[in-house]
Amino acid sequence: MAVSLNAITIRILEQGRVIIGRLLTREVPAHAKIIVLGKHRWLGENCSMGFRSFKQRTPTPEVPNGTPRPRPIAHQRQWSLTEYVCTAGPHDRPFEERHDRVSVALVTAGTFRYRTNTGEGLLYPGAYLLGNSGACYECGHEHSHGDRCLALHMDREFFAEIASGSSGSNRCEFRAALLPALSDLTSISVSLQRASLESQLALEEMVLTAVATVVRIVGTNHTPPRRPVPAATRRMAAVFEYIDARLGSDLSLAELSALVAMSKFHFLRTFKRASGMTPHQYILGRRLRAAAAELRVTKKSIARVALDQGFGDLSTFNHSFRRVMGVTPTAFRSST
Repeated sequence: MAVSLNAITIRILEQGRVIIGRLLTREVPAHAKIIVLGKHRWLGENCSMGFRSFKQRTPTPEVPNGTPRPRPIAHQRQWSLTEYVCTAGPHDRPFEERHDRVSVALVTAGTFRYRTNTGEGLLYPGAYLLGNSGACYECGHEHSHGDRCLALHMDREFFAEIASGSSGSNRCEFRAALLPALSDLTSISVSLQRASLESQLALEEMVLTAVATVVRIVGTNHTPPRRPVPAATRRMAAVFEYIDARLGSDLSLAELSALVAMSKFHFLRTFKRASGMTPHQYILGRRLRAAAAELRVTKKSIARVALDQGFGDLSTFNHSFRRVMGVTPTAFRSST
């Protein structure tokens, strides 16, 4: 696209670069008014599998400082499990990438914005990122610093076999961008976080179960998070960080709503829109996942673990743990 200013043509690329059609001999007047009409940048125009260039003269964009650091955990011919640690923050610009394989990623720490062709949302600890093979996506940390994810990457054929067997449908693509941190996902979330300690057989079974569970839940009528409003995204990211830092405390709706200067009703509605669940549901799931991790790696008494994670009494913890994990805390610890 081009605009004319004092007989000088300025061609403006969508990436923001400027090519001068004739040499500027003086500065543009401060009062000059330039109106640039352009189209919205859609996903896919700058995917990392091949950046577009303008007549081959536009350099490939630099990778931001916060690019994720991969740590391979397990690898087979049809799938791989990798941990990604990202250090990006508000000053790192988001950049487009492409899912080379089908991706299911559990967020274990931090928050970030995720956008792909099936939707957009705020990802937080316990939530799952979903990506179709070949789909472009963008992650942004405009309102947070860093995150950690466990990503399962699969061949399309491997995923299709599991999807058709577990859902009874021939549709083998995700129609959602993410899954909230639902209680039905707690058990597989805990299993994924200890994958590096499992035997080969147990690891293969865990991967198959995890994918089948995700596919089944995606196909049910859960309430998906709505597309976040930027102001709400900034506020809710701060709430997730606050909860994680005080997980063992007796958190209240008044305390959380005051943190972001909202009424309790408006906060409850905004939190549910951003996360797909209520604050109580999120905190309960977060505490149960943390308790399960402690039961596996420490010798603390079950009562001590329950109190450390914010449960007021042992009976409440036992009941909640068994309902979500399918076994008692004692049986869960014995199975490790």
